[in-house]
Amino acid sequence: MIFQRALRRELLSSAGATFMVLFTIILTWTLIRILGQAAGGKVASSDVIALIAFTSLNYLPLILALTSFIAVLLVVTRTYRDSEMVVWFASGQSLTAWIRPVLTFGAPIIVVTAVLAFYAGPWAKQQYAEYVERFAKREDLQKVSPGQFKESGSTNRIFFVEGTSGETSSVQNVFVNQIDARGTSVIVAKEGVIETGDNGQRYLVLKNGRRYQGEPGQADFQTMEFDSYKMRVAQQATKLETIQKMNAVPTTTLVKIPTNQARAELLWRISAPITCLVLMLLAIPLGFVNPRAGSSTNLIIAILIFFTYYNMTELFRKGVEQGRFSFTMGWWPLHVAALLTVVLLFLWRLNVNSRWHPQALLAARKRGKGAA
Repeated sequence: MIFQRALRRELLSSAGATFMVLFTIILTWTLIRILGQAAGGKVASSDVIALIAFTSLNYLPLILALTSFIAVLLVVTRTYRDSEMVVWFASGQSLTAWIRPVLTFGAPIIVVTAVLAFYAGPWAKQQYAEYVERFAKREDLQKVSPGQFKESGSTNRIFFVEGTSGETSSVQNVFVNQIDARGTSVIVAKEGVIETGDNGQRYLVLKNGRRYQGEPGQADFQTMEFDSYKMRVAQQATKLETIQKMNAVPTTTLVKIPTNQARAELLWRISAPITCLVLMLLAIPLGFVNPRAGSSTNLIIAILIFFTYYNMTELFRKGVEQGRFSFTMGWWPLHVAALLTVVLLFLWRLNVNSRWHPQALLAARKRGKGAA
């Protein structure tokens, strides 16, 4: 049908514009957050682009669901505002005839959302965690950026270097503030080199420097000049968690884990494509606007409904995670209630539309003339 093909083209155009706006907002927010982490020494500067890509991939199911919802809502609202819906009803078509073209448009989005929720999202979260963990396991001096103070993994040293050379195994103009059982010491050196001892430990060998030992504010500081000074470099002061987060566990592994946390994460992944489907159907009756009433508040209401729906999904996920109810009773009630809301809105809209159908208005006028 020509109208359905034109409708699908308009839906695609609206979805493309909406997706670009939402994705740009998420990408900008992610860029600011990760750059802040890199500036604070929490992640490596060389990993920023990869971390932004992994984080953006995690947000894609949310973006796609909101994109499809807003796209359908905007198209339906436009047809009401431009009085095209009057022609649609006058030709004998019903509002339910919108379901097929909307589902045809939305089916690929639902499939992509499911793939992202079940496979790509967990993989991206796992890669993100590995990048952060790999940086956390690096040696103290490998984490130091020139011109930046950095606390060591053992939290009793603060490093500062003016420059690095090679693969960051050699540093120039080193400043080290160390606190130990003997008090506070400050070490400055022209150069530092990382060496591996016979026992496999890594050491920082400082050359051509001075060491100041004593308590701040006291006059009994000890000063020592040295040609070579060796200190052990901490590789990992605290043991990193070996337990993988549930949101990074592959789905094939997740279904075999009999814990509340695993079931809650599985509920969240199942909800992503279902939510996308329900929201697209909800947008059809929700897009009504009176063409004579000027601007509508449909978009604001739609945003509130979207975030309410997602927050309710999170509430059910937390309930399963905390054991308040089982997975069997947790994943479907919210979506069934949402589908019933869609059906009720369709019935209400069909009832209202039937009263304003041209044939109904003509019959009402004839009855009025007969009564006169």
